[in-house]
Amino acid sequence: MANTSSAKKAARQMIRRTEVNKARRSNAKSSVRAVEEALASGNKTTAAAAIKAVEPILMRAASKGIMDKKAASRKVSRLTARLKKLG
Repeated sequence: MANTSSAKKAARQMIRRTEVNKARRSNAKSSVRAVEEALASGNKTTAAAAIKAVEPILMRAASKGIMDKKAASRKVSRLTARLKKLG
């Protein structure tokens, strides 16, 4: 348990940041799932629109420290490659 006032404040901030980070991580995962579903359906226009929407979400998550920058880039790259394979 935090004893000093600064430690108590840090604990409160950590709880708030954890909630925000959970929401951002969930949003990123949901967006990626939407792209994967669009790719699985075979609809190229829907998948392209979904990828265009998910890229800034993943990059924002990377810039906020939710996920690694290279992991976000790799995810976008692999989704784009799957879109190109679609036809």
